Amino acid sequence: MDNATARLETFSDGVFAIAATLLILDVHSAGGSVAHGLVHAWPSYVVYAISFLTIGIIWVNHHAVMSQIGRVDRTFLFINVVFLMVVAFSPFPTRVLGAHLREGSRAAALAYGLTFTLMAVCYGALWFYAALGRRLIAPEASARVVSGITRSFLPGSFVYGAATLSSLASAYLAVALYAAIALFYVLESSLFGRDQARAERPAFRTRRGGSE
Repeated sequence: MDNATARLETFSDGVFAIAATLLILDVHSAGGSVAHGLVHAWPSYVVYAISFLTIGIIWVNHHAVMSQIGRVDRTFLFINVVFLMVVAFSPFPTRVLGAHLREGSRAAALAYGLTFTLMAVCYGALWFYAALGRRLIAPEASARVVSGITRSFLPGSFVYGAATLSSLASAYLAVALYAAIALFYVLESSLFGRDQARAERPAFRTRRGGSE
């Protein structure tokens, strides 16, 4: 990883950390007694958990993406900036949905879904720009790992788009789908992480054997 790539990842990590921290600042208990307020605030807990898991798994996958990048160019940097802009914006629709989920606000669920769909589109653009023709991929990157990342990115925008459209029928259905997507990607990332480790192990042994 060259210096520019390392700086990009460090900057990105900072934005992820800030966005994840801002999520909890919008979780407030409702009025009345303490017990009533804590229970009545359940929509904020639900939406916070979904958003935090989503941002967390995006951060994990961003690290996986950057580990395959050998160099960066200005276009890649600007795509990453737009992607991070959406990540930084995500606490706002999270707060709105948490505040209006109890009343079943389809507009709030739609705004939330549109934000995360746009995030998925930008994330996909980031990867496919780098991976097309191995434009920015490191020479030593495993073809198996690169193709695995590509397969995992392909359905993301469509899946979030479909969940977003479901908000037109029911906010609760949309939130359930957002939660299901977050849990799916947590499991998928765990499985892919093991596959990535297996794919990279032979290359590590080859490099180590060549240096001995």
